Amino acid sequence: MNFCLVGLSHKTAPVEVREQLAFPEEQLADALRAVVGLPGVSEAFIVSTCNRVEILARAETDDGNIGPALARFLAESRRRELAEIERYLYEYRQRDAIRHLFRVASSLDSMVIGESQILGQVKTAYAVARACGALGGALEEVLTRSFSVAKQIRTETGIASSAVSVSYAAVELARRIFGSLDGRRILVVGAGKMSELAAKHLVGSGAAGIFVTNRTPERAAELAAALQGRAVPFEQLLEYAAQCDIIITSTAAPSFLLRKADVQRLLAERRNRPVFLIDIAVPRNIDPEANKLDNVFLYDIDDLQQVVNANLKERLREAQRGEQIAEQEVEKLLRRLKTLDVVPTIIDLRTRLEEIRAQELTRMSSQLSDLTPQQQEAIEALTRGMINKILHSPVSHLKTLAQQPDGLKLVETVRRIFNLKQ
Repeated sequence: MNFCLVGLSHKTAPVEVREQLAFPEEQLADALRAVVGLPGVSEAFIVSTCNRVEILARAETDDGNIGPALARFLAESRRRELAEIERYLYEYRQRDAIRHLFRVASSLDSMVIGESQILGQVKTAYAVARACGALGGALEEVLTRSFSVAKQIRTETGIASSAVSVSYAAVELARRIFGSLDGRRILVVGAGKMSELAAKHLVGSGAAGIFVTNRTPERAAELAAALQGRAVPFEQLLEYAAQCDIIITSTAAPSFLLRKADVQRLLAERRNRPVFLIDIAVPRNIDPEANKLDNVFLYDIDDLQQVVNANLKERLREAQRGEQIAEQEVEKLLRRLKTLDVVPTIIDLRTRLEEIRAQELTRMSSQLSDLTPQQQEAIEALTRGMINKILHSPVSHLKTLAQQPDGLKLVETVRRIFNLKQ
């Protein structure tokens, strides 16, 4: 099998170059048909996201080098000169191409290791390629195998088990404090993008009853609508804070909005039930002295970033296990694909011997005409058994030959020895 992958990603090209070379969804099917139409290409697949554009194809022959043609197609189809983009491109062939696909589908090659979006993008690209007839052979098997490898890596490692963004880190910490987030009330103070994201993730994890307050009432109403919450007056900040289990602050206030005494007061109103304070403002909106109070869990932007950094390190450790799984699965798939290469020869060899058997029985039919049906059946069974026993050793050796570096050349020798059709 001759696989070749040509592309670029966030690791090799800046975003402005990736934007220029990306394939819009509505153009993908036509692009795939064009790739399959290139000389020497039998199957093709294109994945195009904000972080990568890659063309993976299978050549019609084992010695065909389709890499330059794929690179030229990528440049010309995007109306660029190859010389402009060549320095951003990488090329992988055979084992390396399969390994790269497995790593991409498993998010081991993603900007954020362990993110889940890329597998869905690869599956969508596969569906387009299949629908337009660009797949239908060994490359399709490689792609479907990449899906199961991605699932295996996510299941057997922890690459996706910890938060690697500040907003997700807030959710992770909230779960540690409260266990279940079902029904937990949230107060969002300020209308920053990061506080909006944190609130959305908390709601997605079960929290309910969002209050939003801001010095500008119109901005509070706008954010409350986006969060399906309720805007409340800024002057009543402490009143609503006492009703909430999670308070997110993100304002440009030059001094603390919540001092230690304020937090003591809301704790008393809450009858000392725990409160989670997320201060992602710079300068800070909540007095750090409040963290010394019992049942107060205060995290500022640096605290959350430390959680993210620790989780990133853990994901990197888990990614090493993922790399080992990917390598093992590449080896398994290559063995299977090599075995598939000899299947036509095994079928042709069996067909050839069966033809010889049938010809000999026909030639001897006049001498066997007096045999009873039972005796004729016995001769059929006898000759078929002989063919099966004769085939056993050659078939076993053919499967073994397929695993060797020059195995396919030896298989061609077998075809010539038995005069099998090319």
